[in-house]
Amino acid sequence: IQFLSVLKELMASVFPISMVTAVCVCVCVCPGVVVLRKWIAGGVCTCLVRLDGKTVLITGANTGIGKETSRELAQRGARVVMACRDLTRAERAAEEIRQTTGNGNVVIRHLDLASVYSVRQFAKDFLETEDRLDVLINNAGVMMCPKWLTEDGFETQLAVNHLGHFLLTNLLLPKLKSSTPSRVVNVSSIAHRGGRIDFDDLFFGRRLYSPLDSYRQSKLANVLFSRELARRLKGVGVSSFCLHPGVIRTELGRHVQGWFPLLGMLLSIPSLLLMKTPHQGCQTSVYCAVTPGLEARSGRYFSDCAEKEVAPEGQDDEVARRLWEESARLVGLKDTC
Repeated sequence: IQFLSVLKELMASVFPISMVTAVCVCVCVCPGVVVLRKWIAGGVCTCLVRLDGKTVLITGANTGIGKETSRELAQRGARVVMACRDLTRAERAAEEIRQTTGNGNVVIRHLDLASVYSVRQFAKDFLETEDRLDVLINNAGVMMCPKWLTEDGFETQLAVNHLGHFLLTNLLLPKLKSSTPSRVVNVSSIAHRGGRIDFDDLFFGRRLYSPLDSYRQSKLANVLFSRELARRLKGVGVSSFCLHPGVIRTELGRHVQGWFPLLGMLLSIPSLLLMKTPHQGCQTSVYCAVTPGLEARSGRYFSDCAEKEVAPEGQDDEVARRLWEESARLVGLKDTC
C-alpha cells in the first residue's frame, strides 16, 4: 500500500490524474487476473512420451479442443486421423497442424456421428486401410441444441455424444485389441452430475424437451459407457477413461446463446477471463492418452490432469450395464465385447 501511494505521487507529477488512476488500478488488478487465469487454466500434461509409430483417431478434430488435441499428439510424432463431418474445415485444420508441427502424417476422414450408416462406413474403411489404432479419442459433441432428430430417429445430443461413439468404439475394437496396449478416451463433462438416464423416454418423445437435461443425460452416458467398457475389457489390454475438459471457449456453446441470448451477451466478455482456451482444455485428453501407468485406473474419471471422483449417478453399474444393452439394440450392434 505504501509503495502504491508513493508510486501514485510520483506519477501524478508527470501524468494527468486520470492516467495515474488507471495505471494504479492496473497495478492492483493485473496480478489478480494473472493468478485467476492460472487457476482457471487447470492442470497441464507434463508427460513427454513420444508417439512415433502410433496411430491416434480423434473425432470432432477440426475445431476447439479436438483440433488442439490433434496438434498436441501430432507434435509427439503420432499418425493422427481426424474424423470430421465437415471435410473442408477439417482439411484447413489438418494443413495448419501439419505446418505447425512438421508432422505430415495427419489425415482426415469423413464421419457423421449423427448417422449410424456413416459410423459403420467409417469403421469399415478404417479397419481395411489402417494398420493399427493405439488411441481412440471420442471428442466430438453437441451441447444444448434444439430438439432435433437424426436420420435414425434419435434425439441429436444422445445420438452424437453417446450412441455414435458407442457404435464407433465397438466397431473399432478389433483394431484396438490388435494394437495393445491401447486406450479409449471419452470426453464427458462435469454436467454428468445431476444427469439421469431415462430408459422409458431416452429421446424426449413424451416428456417436455429440455436442452440441459438432454445434455446431462448424454454426458452421464459417456461416463457410464467408459465404466462398462473398462469392465468388459478387463485383462485384454484396452483401457478406458473419461474426463471433464473444463469450461472452454469453443463453438460448442453456440446453442446456449440461442436459448439464452441475454446470458450469452453478458458472459461474452467475462468468458475471456473465466473460461479455458482450447489448448488448456485439451490437456486432460492428452494426459489420458499418453500418461504411462494409467491402465490400472481404467474406467475412472479425470479432470485437470488428475483423477477425480465421479458423481454418484456415474457409479451405478446396473445402469451402466443396462445402458450398454439398450445402446447396442438401438444401433443394431449384435456382437459386443
